[in-house]
Amino acid sequence: MAEQDNTLRQEEEAVPEAASTDGVRPQPHDDATAEPDAAEQQAAERVEEDLDELRARAAERDEYLALAQRTQADFENYRKRVAREAQVARDKGIKQVVSELLPALDNFERALAAAEAEEADEEHHLTKGIRLVQQELVNALARVGIEPFSPKGEAFDPTQHEAMAQQPVEGAQSGTVVEVYQQGYRLGGNVIRPARVVVAA
Repeated sequence: MAEQDNTLRQEEEAVPEAASTDGVRPQPHDDATAEPDAAEQQAAERVEEDLDELRARAAERDEYLALAQRTQADFENYRKRVAREAQVARDKGIKQVVSELLPALDNFERALAAAEAEEADEEHHLTKGIRLVQQELVNALARVGIEPFSPKGEAFDPTQHEAMAQQPVEGAQSGTVVEVYQQGYRLGGNVIRPARVVVAA
């Protein structure tokens, strides 16, 4: 009888152990899966931080590039403006000097015309000397861009010609320059002094 009681007791004690091994025990793999998830999250955060830094650097680079382009454009505009102003100042100086010289050149022309009319075919060294001086002056003006113009036969242009008289001329179309009293001078297309002319009526 005592042996039977001991056997029952042993079976009762074994039952909870069996129940405890029934598959209800907490699984250790939950902690194992939690660790990789945290590592992946940290890696994703680092990647996002790196991307943010790259975006910031790209924006900064674009800003510096735009600043450099604006600076280059400003410098180019400044260089062109200075070149234009220098050219205007140069042309103004040339015009002023030429305006002072032109009356002397006109007097040379008149003196030569009078001397040549008197001498006719005779050789005269003084006249030749004056002609050489006059030609040198004309060449000097040409070297700085001054060109004379004599518009005989051209249509009258009030921006380049100064009409001294208007008269009917046989065979000449009305408004045409038929005689040039005094030739004009230009610098780069700009009239320094208009040509003084007679215009056909």
